[in-house]
Amino acid sequence: MSLNLRPLQSAVTQLQEAIDFSNSDLAKKDSKLFNQFRNSVIQCFEFSYELCWRMIKRQLELDLPTPSEVDQLNFNDMMRTAAERGYVENPVVWMRYRKLRNVTFHAYDEKLAQEVYEVAILFLHDAKELLRTLQTNSYET
Repeated sequence: MSLNLRPLQSAVTQLQEAIDFSNSDLAKKDSKLFNQFRNSVIQCFEFSYELCWRMIKRQLELDLPTPSEVDQLNFNDMMRTAAERGYVENPVVWMRYRKLRNVTFHAYDEKLAQEVYEVAILFLHDAKELLRTLQTNSYET
């Protein structure tokens, strides 16, 4: 059995597009427009992050001898296990993504919104790598 990765692919594509719009010439010339695009990046980050960790969990459930083992893992242990299996490169980075995902509802704070935006740009690379890894894994099974 393999994962349906289409929702994750779509979310990663939307995040890429939102980042591209936020870096556009139009956004650079208009701070209000940039703020709207930045807010879009933050929302896409939230959604993409949620899909990523859920896909990691589902993949672990498929891979571990007993799927219920995954339910016994806390988030940090799940990310460490994902790193051990090669799904993510650095579990600590994913823990940071989680922390920022959990504070995005405070993103009306300008400084925090900018921090989440900047991390979302970094997250895109890791989300793409995870997607590639899961796609490769689904072809091998």
